[in-house]
Amino acid sequence: MVNKIIDGKKISGEIFKGIKVTIEDRINKGFRRPSLSVIYVGNDKGSLAYIKMIKKKSENVGLECNIHKFDKDITEDQLLEEINSINNNPLIDGILLQLPLPKKFNTNLIVSHISPNKDVDGVHFSNAGKLYLGEENVIPCTPKGIIRLLEEYAVNIEGKKVVVLGRSNILGKPISLLMLNRNATVEVCHSRTKNLKESTINADIVISCVGKPELIKEDMIKEGCIVIDAGISNINGKIVGDVKFEEVLKKSSLITPVPGGVGPMTIAMLLENVMEGYLKYGIKTT
Repeated sequence: MVNKIIDGKKISGEIFKGIKVTIEDRINKGFRRPSLSVIYVGNDKGSLAYIKMIKKKSENVGLECNIHKFDKDITEDQLLEEINSINNNPLIDGILLQLPLPKKFNTNLIVSHISPNKDVDGVHFSNAGKLYLGEENVIPCTPKGIIRLLEEYAVNIEGKKVVVLGRSNILGKPISLLMLNRNATVEVCHSRTKNLKESTINADIVISCVGKPELIKEDMIKEGCIVIDAGISNINGKIVGDVKFEEVLKKSSLITPVPGGVGPMTIAMLLENVMEGYLKYGIKTT
């Protein structure tokens, strides 16, 4: 059964190794290190833990990572000034705006001020629009990680029926578009979908990203279904996904665990996106 479980840790580890080698090679040739700036407003423990992990992984591969943490009473104008300052710094290759922002902020306005060339999570309207048109410029990190996992396991997406649970701007919508771009037949389900099982039971691939613990059970998928669990919840100190793993494992042909599946790929794709910007737009400095 072990071979049915997609190993996101192993695949992300190989990606990190490749990034480290590329950075060392660039430095040996006289180029500066790539640099990422993470902007965070508030004090959410989950977000802080994620940012800490980003910084650790960045340092491990030799990539500079600067955390710009602001108290929730920062004004919108002040935050925009900070973003503009980072936009104008030629030594910074990527900007990650940790979402969600506190409710008082106009998130679309803030996102629109990030330079599209430094937007490493594909949230700027320019990059999101290109994805909508089938041009994959900067792909949001988690959806990109899901595609990479499927590629690594030689999954042919073309012609498959894919059911996506969730319609968020950073996961559900972009992964649906990525699947459409690869000629899948895509159905998107959400909180208002009636009789979810009718949709999932006929799917070749189910991708769940709603954050509802153990939503997907064995009787909701067909034999041989590929199940991608991109949900995450904390139940009594235990991290669980949207899928009742041990049950669904019996019927699926491939499945991602939580943790250890999609999660590790998100940071790997984030750093890969930083590197793509660095190699495309970066300047030669020591």
